[in-house]
Amino acid sequence: MSLEPVTIALVEDDPIMGESLVQRLSLEGLTVRWWQRGREAVSALREARVRAVVCDIRLPDIDGETLFREIARRPDAPPFLFITGFGDIDQAVRLMRAGAANYVTKPFDLEDFLVRLAELVRPTPGDDTPVLGVSQAMGEVERLLSRLARVAAPVLICGETGTGKDVAARFLHARSEAAAKPFVAVNCAAIPADLMESELFGHEKGAFTGAIQRHVGYAERTAGGVLFLDEIGELRPELQAKLLRLIEERSFHRVGGERPVAFDGRILAATNADLPALVEAGRFRQDLYYRINVVTVRMPALRDRPDDIPWLMNRFFTEFAERHETSVKGISALTEEAARAHAWPGNIRELRNRMERAMALALGAWLMPGDLFPDLAEYGGPGLSGFGSLEDARLEAERRHIVRALAATGGEIAAAARLLGIGRTTLWEKMRRLGIAVQ
Repeated sequence: MSLEPVTIALVEDDPIMGESLVQRLSLEGLTVRWWQRGREAVSALREARVRAVVCDIRLPDIDGETLFREIARRPDAPPFLFITGFGDIDQAVRLMRAGAANYVTKPFDLEDFLVRLAELVRPTPGDDTPVLGVSQAMGEVERLLSRLARVAAPVLICGETGTGKDVAARFLHARSEAAAKPFVAVNCAAIPADLMESELFGHEKGAFTGAIQRHVGYAERTAGGVLFLDEIGELRPELQAKLLRLIEERSFHRVGGERPVAFDGRILAATNADLPALVEAGRFRQDLYYRINVVTVRMPALRDRPDDIPWLMNRFFTEFAERHETSVKGISALTEEAARAHAWPGNIRELRNRMERAMALALGAWLMPGDLFPDLAEYGGPGLSGFGSLEDARLEAERRHIVRALAATGGEIAAAARLLGIGRTTLWEKMRRLGIAVQ
């Protein structure tokens, strides 16, 4: 059988069994990071990103159970497949109850072992086609949102302005069982404070001057779907109290209404503010903060995930090319380099705006740096002066690609060479020439 080409961890002190498993799993297409001592594995796995851990229960320094309990503290802890002797079955069963995925008993049938491991590394739906980005950071965000789609708990999405918090909320909703029901978005900073209560909860006829008929608010329009409260940190204190009541009692009152209205939707909230600081300053209710912050999803800034920049640029290019008639054929490599060098203070929103303007005003067949950054070109903005030759740009792109391959394989040269489709000796030579240190 052939497994998914992912990275797994192996913790096995027996050199013969360890070497045998590494060779077989490598033949199956996996990248294996192998440790023979438990403490070394604990230290490395606190930071390493692996799809699964294969672990012997008996290790020379600490046992597999101690290792499992250490790694299980991570919010994105990988599943464990334990290898155990006959005398340790009771411990293996206890570990299963504690959250371990599975175990095999020595001596085990290798095909059965591979089947059990395949169940752990099988990709979740949507893994193959990135929606929010191609970087590792956004891959982790997508996987977290996909898991949260299966539950109904409130979620708080944090991040700078323009990082795609609204898109992340819609992504979560689209993967939930309530995907066919409404997604009702409310920008708490855009609605005047004196209208917010009526807009959020609705009002009865005659509730105030000008209320000539009943008005159904955002909460009622949710109808079993999602109520997305963007910039929730801007909500007034009195409305924070009413929102808390809606979450706790699953009902609300329209303005001027006497009977409660049931609420059966899900609350998603987003903010670019530091809510704990607002709580400390008395501007945001602590009890509401804990109710909306059951799970936090943090959207990384665009400058912290440069691999997503060319991907987003091409998506926007396709979108605008389909919407508007244009003679532009594509994006030049120099423009991508300039985009990578830019700090993007406005994040994805700024990138989208610059791409739309560039395509509307570009005179040539290819988008050039000056098209994307006309406001910065006159004084040498990001990547617009001194960016070197095309050969320099090619070597820099090659260097980044090799570094990404090494990161994906945990610094394993042979595995990285396989990912890149080149020989190990060739990779060594390229690393030496490009100044890439061995990890």
